[in-house]
Amino acid sequence: MTDKQLDLDRRYIRMASIWAENSYCVRRKVGALIVKGKMIISDGYNGTPSGFENVCEDENNLTKPYVLHAEANAITKIARSNNSSEDATMYVTASPCIECAKLIIQAGIKRVVYSEHYRLEDGIELLKRAGIDVVYIDPKDTKESSK
Repeated sequence: MTDKQLDLDRRYIRMASIWAENSYCVRRKVGALIVKGKMIISDGYNGTPSGFENVCEDENNLTKPYVLHAEANAITKIARSNNSSEDATMYVTASPCIECAKLIIQAGIKRVVYSEHYRLEDGIELLKRAGIDVVYIDPKDTKESSK
């Protein structure tokens, strides 16, 4: 990977982190961006479906089963637009779960950059098995290369 690509990856992952702040979820806020040709074509954060109350956790502080992950929100926005995620890169603040990994594969996304390890690695393993380039960016390593 070139220094220029690494710098872009760091910028977009920081942007995804800022986008995660839009989430109403208390336990974990996750943000995702889909980028194609240096243009952000979609975004998403974890939360409830449109028209539902903006409460992600139940009275026991467990995530409600109908909460959408950031990746799913970003991919479904693509489906409602005139854009295509074919050969795009997804930047997501937490590594994708197995369900989101399946959506990423089906959406034609060819690269996933993430900055936080999820407790399960099955989503990452599935992405790699599908030939998707998976890159981890340490969130503490935000300095850019010297230009």
